[in-house]
Amino acid sequence: MDLIRHHVAGQSTGSPERTGPVYDPATGAVQAEVAFASTAETDAAIAAAAAALPAWRATSLIKRADVFFRLRHLLVERADDLSAIITAEHGKVLSDAKGEISRGIENVEFAAGLVHLLKGEHAEQVSRGVDVHSVKQPVGVVAAITPFNFPVMVPLWMTASAIACGNTVVLKPSEKDPSAALFLAKLYEEAGLPAGVLNIVHGDKVAVDALLDSPTVRAVSFVGSTPIARSIYERAAAAGKRVQALGGAKNHMVVMPDADLDAAADAAVSAAYGSAGERCMAVSVLVPVGDDVADALVEKVAERIAGLSIGPGTDAASEMGPLITREHRDKVAAYVTGAAAEGATVVVDGTTQRFEGDGFFIGVSLVDRVAPGMKVYDEEIFGPVLGVARVASYDEAVALVNASPFANGTAVFTRDGGTARQFEFDIEVGMVGINVPIPVPVGAFSFGGWKNSLFGDSHIYGPESVHFYTRSKVVTTRWPDPSESQISLGFPSNH
Repeated sequence: MDLIRHHVAGQSTGSPERTGPVYDPATGAVQAEVAFASTAETDAAIAAAAAALPAWRATSLIKRADVFFRLRHLLVERADDLSAIITAEHGKVLSDAKGEISRGIENVEFAAGLVHLLKGEHAEQVSRGVDVHSVKQPVGVVAAITPFNFPVMVPLWMTASAIACGNTVVLKPSEKDPSAALFLAKLYEEAGLPAGVLNIVHGDKVAVDALLDSPTVRAVSFVGSTPIARSIYERAAAAGKRVQALGGAKNHMVVMPDADLDAAADAAVSAAYGSAGERCMAVSVLVPVGDDVADALVEKVAERIAGLSIGPGTDAASEMGPLITREHRDKVAAYVTGAAAEGATVVVDGTTQRFEGDGFFIGVSLVDRVAPGMKVYDEEIFGPVLGVARVASYDEAVALVNASPFANGTAVFTRDGGTARQFEFDIEVGMVGINVPIPVPVGAFSFGGWKNSLFGDSHIYGPESVHFYTRSKVVTTRWPDPSESQISLGFPSNH
């Protein structure tokens, strides 16, 4: 059986001493083994990144930009190959995999503008004969720890910005679908990135802990569940590192009485069940305002669910693929089977749908009358389950959303501009959609939530990533006439 190895200093490394299985989620079969890095192997990757740092940091901005222009071309050219890798190990349908690549390319395009992004500021004559300017310099070796649900997009969100800013990177992708990261590393190097600037280690907590504890690693980027995000933030921050740790979500979609209910139902189905619900921006709670709206929406969503095609991601007819593992599928199913006992109404029970073979498939579920205090409402399910939380008014909807400990994304569907503007003002969530169910910002902005959806101060990709991956240095300059030199013990004055 194939062994998926690490990629360090441009070379394939790693022993089969400790490994994990890589499944084909559509069949349930183990298709490869992935090497799990030891502390020593992770330290070797960090050392390779540190060794590559001086030369990469000194590389001209124009030459760095050239790498990203070439990388974009290669990503477009090899999109079919890369999407096939995603589908084989993650299970998502090919169209979804290609969409993921497209969103990752947005940050590559953003990074290609690094000559502009890394400009500092300059002020002359701040005092007589004194000028001041600032520069943005890389933080050093960066650790990037990425989730299984977007094995290309999230690594590109992190690595493109970090590398463009002059840093070197050790990427630890999910051990559940590790091959896409290796493909990316090879594309980077084909685009002209020197060996050692981007290194890949696979594995589990052993590798993660080595990255968090290494004094050489100066910054950590993470995307995953809230408990792990909090733990990584606390451990890395305590070691003096910069940290951006993006956690979980429970995204609400508010539907006002004046909304186009057919459009809202289409959006809810797309946003709740796309990628089998395995995305942090999935809509997991539909919030209709008024029982009339709720009754109509539940009926419309149920009608649309009946027509969904679930099957292998390689089948062009499939609209939704399997979940990532058998254990995760069973966990998702437990939320649905336990919902009735909590007082909710299971309108469509996807756990009863049967599929041929041993793949990790599950049907989509619709659960009405969910409320705070129920597990099906409170916890991030990360699967194709849409809850319906009925409210009587706009104010009640806003209060419900704002009371959630998660604050990643939310949306409101309305035809009223005043309501939309008020919602934008009132809501305490990091990303807001107005008639847009999944408000993932384009690459020129930054992605991230509030509250328990983000630990740290910086959002990911876009302008905030430049701030995160660089340190500002301010230089004050004076070229005095030697005859003017004198001793002064007073506080420096700008006059």
